[in-house]
Amino acid sequence: MKRETIEIQKEMFSEDSSSMQKYCDLVVGKRGFGALLKYELITSHSCVPGALGLFLRSKLFPCLFRDCGRGVTFGQNVVLRHPHKISIGDNVVIDDNCVLDAKGKDNDGIRIGSGVFVGRNSILSCKNGDITLGDNVNIGFNCEVFSASQVVLGKSSLVAAYCYFIGGGHDYDDPTTSVLDQGRNSIGIQAGEGSWFGAGAKILDGVKIGAHAIVGANSVVTRDVPDYAVAAGTPAEVKRDRRDAGAPPSDE
Repeated sequence: MKRETIEIQKEMFSEDSSSMQKYCDLVVGKRGFGALLKYELITSHSCVPGALGLFLRSKLFPCLFRDCGRGVTFGQNVVLRHPHKISIGDNVVIDDNCVLDAKGKDNDGIRIGSGVFVGRNSILSCKNGDITLGDNVNIGFNCEVFSASQVVLGKSSLVAAYCYFIGGGHDYDDPTTSVLDQGRNSIGIQAGEGSWFGAGAKILDGVKIGAHAIVGANSVVTRDVPDYAVAAGTPAEVKRDRRDAGAPPSDE
């Protein structure tokens, strides 16, 4: 279990840093006027519409990343935070209004494989954690993947709209102290190859989803789901094994 040490609100209101230093720490990921200027000049093209905007972002955004492959498309109003800790493979689409936030002090950041699609308004958010999207992962619109330790979506995973992967939580052991003032904790989430998450599914911290498993729409997953299982409900329960052709769904 990893305990998150970054306290964003305390950093924001700290008197030890200037406004520019706070902005660099929280958004750019590096201090210094040169890093800030480079970030600002490149991300200013985020809102340029049409084909010109697509062309400019395809040429300029890769300069901010740790690695960026060929044929990557960035939609309009894409937000980048700590982009030097983001790696992207070939033939990736990051749709309009997405957020790629690799924020952290000592994390590896975000790794996006080749052939990945991240739908409109979706968020990949790190708080000193790591996010890995395997090759050919498809994420629908209005999804969020949050990591305070490690969240991995295996290759060819399919994530429908409005899904949430909640890879971290809060300590609440002390009833006399607000949850906000207590520490974070995170175990992480792992989803196997070829898994499918129906619209509105919520995957909680500490869960492992097996390869080729299916999670039903609006389900809340609180415990592990085996390979090839079909799970649904709140909390989600295994209904059947996909390999049992013709078998009726289990009522157990």
